[in-house]
Order: sequence, then C-alpha cells, then structure tokens
Amino acid sequence: MLINNLTYKFYYDWWKNINKTVLFLMIMLFGLGLFFSLVSTSLIASDKLNTNSYYFFIKHFVFIGIGSIFIIYFSSLNNDNLIKISKILFIIFFFLLILVPFFGTEVKGSKRWLDLPFLPRFQPIELLKPFLIVVLSNILSYENNKNIYFKYFLSFLIIVPVIFFLVTQPDLGQSLLTFLTWLSLIFVSGVNIIIFFLFFVLVIFSLIAILYIFPDKFGYIFIRLKSFFDPASGNNYQSEKASEAIINGGFFGKGIGEGTLKNRVPEAHTDYIVSVISEEFGVLFIMFLMVIFLILVYQIFKKLYFEENNLIKLILVGSISIILLQTLIHIGVNIRLFPTTGMTLPYISYGGSSIISTSILSGIILNLTKRRINY
Repeated sequence: MLINNLTYKFYYDWWKNINKTVLFLMIMLFGLGLFFSLVSTSLIASDKLNTNSYYFFIKHFVFIGIGSIFIIYFSSLNNDNLIKISKILFIIFFFLLILVPFFGTEVKGSKRWLDLPFLPRFQPIELLKPFLIVVLSNILSYENNKNIYFKYFLSFLIIVPVIFFLVTQPDLGQSLLTFLTWLSLIFVSGVNIIIFFLFFVLVIFSLIAILYIFPDKFGYIFIRLKSFFDPASGNNYQSEKASEAIINGGFFGKGIGEGTLKNRVPEAHTDYIVSVISEEFGVLFIMFLMVIFLILVYQIFKKLYFEENNLIKLILVGSISIILLQTLIHIGVNIRLFPTTGMTLPYISYGGSSIISTSILSGIILNLTKRRINY
C-alpha cells in the first residue's frame, strides 16, 4: 500500500509540474515518427528482408518505449542529480566512443557502431551528445572561475577529442553537428563577437587542411562535395532520387503507400525520411512538421527568457540547438542544399541510437522547463 501511494505521488508530482505543451509536442513528433516508420518500411521488410512486414515498425515502437523510460527518468531528476549523472554517463560513453576505431562494426566504409555482448549495435556518439551538452554547459557556467576565456579553453579541451574520434570513424556529419552545437554554447555565453568569428574561421581552415593532408582517409568527403557542386560528375544517386521524390510528391503527395523512394534508396527511412514523407504526403505536410518543430523551439525559448540560472539556460540552448541543427542539416541534405551527411531527423527517423538520444535530450528539456519545486 505504501509503495502504491509513493508511486502515485511520484507520477502526480511529475505530471503536475511538467511543461505539458512541450511534452505534447514531443509525443506528437514521436507518434508521427512511428507512423512514418510503418508506411516507409513495411515493403522493405517484406520484400527485401523476407520477414514480418512490421519488423522495423515493431523495433521502432520498442525503441520509443525504451525512450519513454529515459524521458520520465531524466525529467524527474533534480538539478544536482542531473548534473552528476550526466558527468558519469559522459565519461562512460566517451570511453565507448574511443573504442569505436578499434572494436567498431564497419558499415559502408565507416566505423561508427559498437556491437557489445550486453548491448545491441549502437552509435556511442548519439548517446554521448546529450551529456556532452550538460558537461560543456556546466564548465561555461562555473561560477567559482570568473575567467570566461579559461572556461572556453576547458570546453575546447573537451570538444576536441570528441571531434577527433568522430573524424577517425569517419563521421563528418556528427563532427559538424557537435562543433556547431559547441559554438552555439560559446556564442550565447557572452564571447567577444570578433574573437568568435576569428576562431570559427581558424577551425574551418584547419578542417580543410586536414582533408588535404589525409586524402585517403577522407576521400569520400571529396567525392560527396564534388557530386554536390557538380551533379554531372555522378556519385549522387541517392540525393538525386530524394530530390525527385520531393518534386513528384508536389504539394499534396502521391498518396500513402504510393511512394517509390523507400524501395530505391538504401536507408531512406533514416537519412531521407523527409523525402519519403514528401513523396507520399506532399510538401505541405513537411511544412506542418516544421511548424511543430518551430513551436517546440518557441516554447523552450519562452522558458529561457524568464530563466535566471545560467546553467539551465546553457543546457536548454545546447539541447534545442542540437535538435534544430540536426533538423536543418537533414532537411538541407534532402533538398540538396547540403552534401550528403547521413544525418537522421530527430523524433522522426528510424534508428535505435537516434531515438534514445532524442529521448534523453527530451527528458533533460522537460526537466529544465518544468515548474520548479523545492526538493
């Protein structure tokens, strides 16, 4: 009886203080992702894998179920426990990221996944990103050290090895996403704008230099860039088919199940899910999807406006930045605004690591946007 009362009180307090608008938007996005997983993968499972046509849908549903547990857990922690647990998990997943070049599973020329006996195949960087944001925000908001440039230097020492191990996989998309998220944290923390842009230019030139120094390691990047700037050069089959799918779908789409991109492009339900949706449901539905993301961003920025705690501000900025940047990169790739990066769309794309990562970020966002109570 006592356990039941405590459980009821826990869920009652959680529901009473949670930001219900933000929670509803997240549930809507996850629900849409589950729906699109069903319509975009059933034929792939039945025709190509010769298995249950709901294979990917069931896996997606299970991942969302597991993700829901993480959402509730991270949204129910108090601030001190959130920081402590995030630091511990950051160390664990950073160690796993280090193991990727040595023990990682190679897929299409890239080692980005670990396949451990106690864990199915997953991407360590996906699970590292939420806790990287918390750790960086904690460093930049540390009040006992007033030297802001020393804080920038410490955060730089954290981000460099993460990007280094991403580059060695190689994973240009996640490297760029991690770097831009760090820059967003630096920018809002009050850095001198001139120093900010000088550093940005220096890093860009350094990355270009690395590409030229190690052409064998990063040859695929040159191929993607060449095909992006010169479509006639070939090597752009996927992006061409994705663009064609968006054009063929028009404003209202060809109808549910009528799209062909999901059968013509590998991993369309992850890297090109926007094109799959656009082909079957139309560009108007993509616009509706983007409106949901923008409302989510707006709701979080409303919280930022009234928040006085710098740590909470930075974590929320980092969390929403990584979601927004990843969304923009994914859409940009689908409409040929950017070269192919293999970036998933948060909440929507199929993929266990991506769903769990987004769930953890969602739990942290819900934690820091809820009504504060005294513990």
